[in-house]
Formats: sequence, C-alpha cells, structure tokens
Amino acid sequence: MFTVTLLCDPKTPVVGPAVVESLRNAWGGGDAVWLSPDVAAEFSLEVMPGNRWDVWADLQKMGVDTVVQPSEGRKKAMLLADMDSTMIEQECIDELAAEAGIGPRVAEITARAMNGELDFEEALRERVGLLKGLDSTVIETVLHNRISLMPGGKVLLATMKANGAYAALVSGGFTAFTAMVAAELGFDENRANTLLIENGKLTGGVGLPILGREAKVTALNEITTRLGLSTGQVMAVGDGANDLGMLGLAGAGVALHAKPSVAAECDIRINHGDLTALLFIQGYDLDGFVGA
Repeated sequence: MFTVTLLCDPKTPVVGPAVVESLRNAWGGGDAVWLSPDVAAEFSLEVMPGNRWDVWADLQKMGVDTVVQPSEGRKKAMLLADMDSTMIEQECIDELAAEAGIGPRVAEITARAMNGELDFEEALRERVGLLKGLDSTVIETVLHNRISLMPGGKVLLATMKANGAYAALVSGGFTAFTAMVAAELGFDENRANTLLIENGKLTGGVGLPILGREAKVTALNEITTRLGLSTGQVMAVGDGANDLGMLGLAGAGVALHAKPSVAAECDIRINHGDLTALLFIQGYDLDGFVGA
C-alpha cells in the first residue's frame, strides 16, 4: 500500500479539493484525508503509479509538491538534518565571506560544490582559506544579523520530539553556527566543522577531519546503532550533493528546495512546501502539530 501526499507552501495555499479529487480519481485512490485545509491532503493507493513523475512535473507548475511513498513506517523515529539552506535560509560560509567583502567569489564556489561540480572538501578548504585574517568577532555578527531559520523548523522539531523522535543536526558548515541553531530548534546533538582561530583571527584553516558527505553517512550509522534504530526509521533532509549519501541511506530522504542534480536522485522532493512538509508526509495533521 502507498500513500500520496499533496502539499504546498502554507503561505500560498493552492491544494484545493478539485486538485486532490482529480488526482485521486485518475489514480483510483482511496478517500482523501485533509491534513491542513488547502495546504496538504493525502490518499491511499494500492500500486505505484507509472506516470507519477509526469504528474509531479505538472503539479509543480501549480506550486504543488506530490510525494508517493510506502504507507508502512511513514512516521520516523529520528530526524537527521543538514543545516545550511535546510534548517537555516543561508549558507553560513557565504555570509562570512560577504562580511569580508568577498561574497560573490565564495558564493560561486559554494553553489558549484552543492551542485556536485566540485569536491566538497577541496571547495571547503578553498573557501575557508579566503577568510584568512578575518576577525573572529565576525562570526557573532553573522549569527545575529545574517542568519534566519527556515520556516517550519521549530514546529517540525517540536512535533517529532513530542512523539519520541531523536533529532541530529549534521552540517558541512561550522560548529559556531550549528551550536546556536541546534539549541534554538531543539536538536539533541550537532556535528559540523571547526573554523580554526588564533589570536582572534581566522587562520584560513579548518579542523580535521572535515565533515563532508561520508561523515554524514557515518553519523547516520553511528547514531542509529547507538539508539537501536534501523536506517529505515530515519528521515534525512538536505539540499546539496554532500547530502546525497545520507538521503539515499535513510528510510525517507527528503530533497528540500534542493539543487536540480540533487533532487533528481531523490524520491521525495519538496520544492514549494516549508519544513512542515516533513510532518505532512509522515501523516501528521495540523491538529497534531506542536508549537504551531
């Protein structure tokens, strides 16, 4: 048995009854269940539709995300999340570079690395090297003036944790940022890279080993083993090429507003919804949201 979820950006509700009923009838699905009026609905299916990606593409034009997944085990016991452009709306290294006056140069490298065009570790070393000599106080400046949380994050964490889930933030960014984001959102633990500082200045170096694609997979395996969970009980979410390993290994790998080359490798693609989409696709309805 499969479940089809249709959802959109809660700020622009476009999932009306006509949209849901049209697809339900076309695919021969069960009765529609509304998770949030005009924002999210679901229905059951006995077989995976052969034209699901064609339908997905058509509904994308309407601002609607469509997810088809096995019904069994949809609610997950663990959330493993990327940080940059996932739990926060920015790339922290790009914001540091902007403060240093080299924003465009670093942002270009970041975009290419996240799209899988560059080796992540080499790209990180190159970008951090460009920050050499920057006053370390710029980290606090960026944290307080340039970083904003992705919509829906607090509700996602609060709801999953209220239902017994464990949450880990695993980032190719930096501990100075993950510590704050993890504390504000309620993550149980966080892992990231360390910016090296000497005499109040960034050295242009990053602590070893560098946390990249394989380290995120390692984190998933280590944490699930420690908690006695299977990888199938994990929902992972990210947007960049360095997230693909954990997205592929998790029971539900969510490409959130991801680079096209990344989304193409994932069955769950959220391009319009915010982070509450991760609750809808687990079957949570609006009444079950915590802290909304």
